[in-house]
Amino acid sequence: MADRRRINGPPGSTMPPVFEDDAGQPEIKNGKGRDRAPNVIRKMFLKTGVTPSASGSAYLEFAGSSNSGVSGLKLSCTVHGPRSLPRSSPFSPHIVLSAHVKYAPFATKQRRGYLRDPSERDLGTHLETALRGAIIADRWPKSGVDIIISIIEGDQDRETSKSQGDETWDMMNALSGCITVASAALADAGIDCVDTVAGGVAALVEDAGEGSTPRIVVDPIPSDHEKVLGACCIAYLPTRDEVTNLWFKGDLPASDAGLYTQLVENGIQASRNANRVLVECLGEATS
Repeated sequence: MADRRRINGPPGSTMPPVFEDDAGQPEIKNGKGRDRAPNVIRKMFLKTGVTPSASGSAYLEFAGSSNSGVSGLKLSCTVHGPRSLPRSSPFSPHIVLSAHVKYAPFATKQRRGYLRDPSERDLGTHLETALRGAIIADRWPKSGVDIIISIIEGDQDRETSKSQGDETWDMMNALSGCITVASAALADAGIDCVDTVAGGVAALVEDAGEGSTPRIVVDPIPSDHEKVLGACCIAYLPTRDEVTNLWFKGDLPASDAGLYTQLVENGIQASRNANRVLVECLGEATS
């Protein structure tokens, strides 16, 4: 009679599976490259009202790369408020905005901790700055609103090593997505804004191959290019033609002012393209 309280092993001996090792095979780099025009952003999916318990919520997903191992960026945002501040808080004639950005533990190649690291705090600071220029803050005195964004999956290539430094440039795309999804969640919560703010990224990249010259592309994926020389993330209000946040990273010559201007102009164009998706999503939600 078999013992039902034990999980018995197989009656005979078994051999563990042995997989082929790719270390001896030559590395193939022909599949690496951007499959979009320099001024075209990736396809986006945006939906509001995904969390019924929150005042407003939204989910944003970007299409992945054609390269294997690179999946698209996925973000979820919830807005709680406006609600009255605690009695112990000092008086504020404007709404108190709090932005919280956190990577899921499984979002990147290196497993994230449960406490926010400096990069996540930087994302929260830039997001809060970008949204302050869009919210009509004096409509809610003595009130506060919490914006919580969870990055479910990043843009990193899980087959490459961390030594390439892609994580630094992935933060640009993450911030751009955070701004767009937070703007949709604020509209879903009914918080008045002067305009719909959207994020866009432009980067100066260098592709593989002899004789390749650096070029400016929008919505870059670091694994699609040989090297990223610099990038900027812009939060833009299209109707008012205003920039609420600007973040530069990279090593660019300070004497070439025209290069900075081109990066900003391309970042604004990427923000306009993302804003069209945002406006269309909000129109479908209200209809």
